[in-house]
Amino acid sequence: MALCSICRPLRQNTHCALGWFFMQKQTFCCKANDFQEDEIRKKLSVFSGGSIDLQKQESGMAVMTINNPARMNAFSGSMMIQLEERISDLETWTEGKGLIVRGSAGTFCSGSDLNAVRAISNPEDGMKMCMFMQKTLTRLLRLPLISVALVEGKALGGGAELTTACDFRLMTSDAVIQFVHKHMGLVPGWGGAARLVRIVGSQNTLQLLAGAKKVDPDFGKHIGLVDGVLPTVAGNFLVDTEQWLSQFTKGSAPVIRAMKKVVLCGRELSLDDALTTERRVFGTVWGGPANLEALAFKTKHK
Repeated sequence: MALCSICRPLRQNTHCALGWFFMQKQTFCCKANDFQEDEIRKKLSVFSGGSIDLQKQESGMAVMTINNPARMNAFSGSMMIQLEERISDLETWTEGKGLIVRGSAGTFCSGSDLNAVRAISNPEDGMKMCMFMQKTLTRLLRLPLISVALVEGKALGGGAELTTACDFRLMTSDAVIQFVHKHMGLVPGWGGAARLVRIVGSQNTLQLLAGAKKVDPDFGKHIGLVDGVLPTVAGNFLVDTEQWLSQFTKGSAPVIRAMKKVVLCGRELSLDDALTTERRVFGTVWGGPANLEALAFKTKHK
């Protein structure tokens, strides 16, 4: 009886806490559904400059380049819109298997163009921009392509957040990733904090955000943020990255895309839902051309 008397208020408090959580989640979803993208698109489009360039190769690998070298590849408003458009293109590219995200002129990305930020500095517009970029980078992360950020030079602020929306990160030996939001009186708003916690854990994330700590390749590898370091010897970093990524993208596009999908559902869904989704994805490749060819040539252990 004593145990029951203790558990009863605990259960009641737990139910209250869960009820509050789901109420807040429902409220957020309602606000997200009320979000009018056309309105913020119109405001962002005023701040032009730079471009997001996309090249798709017959091999099934694509290269997306952040191109605004005059401002260290900072995102202008029009570039934010272009990023969303390029991701829409990739979502419908059924032959795609891999994606490299890079910056032009030897640096990655310095976040948002401050001219655009100052012009939409009121909280309402800032929140709309935040929601737009959160949605865009979430779609990037959920692409059925295996993605890697090629970090040359500096990835700062929103640029650092962009790296976390890729499956992998490669750095040149002199590159730096830094979440400088604290210096701007901000926190990440493009989903970078939530993704970073999943990549390096909460304690490392707190160090990187609260300390605005510079991440060089060695420290990045130590905490699990960086997956490889490209040598500084004369060479083509893009070619090196393509070769690195090709170890994961060799083979049938439907199979590679299915692999990405089951990893996504394992990361984002409950176990039961992830298992259900995995079975469904399995059914799309079982008995498919790649499966039948492998059975015919007995390639399982090769």
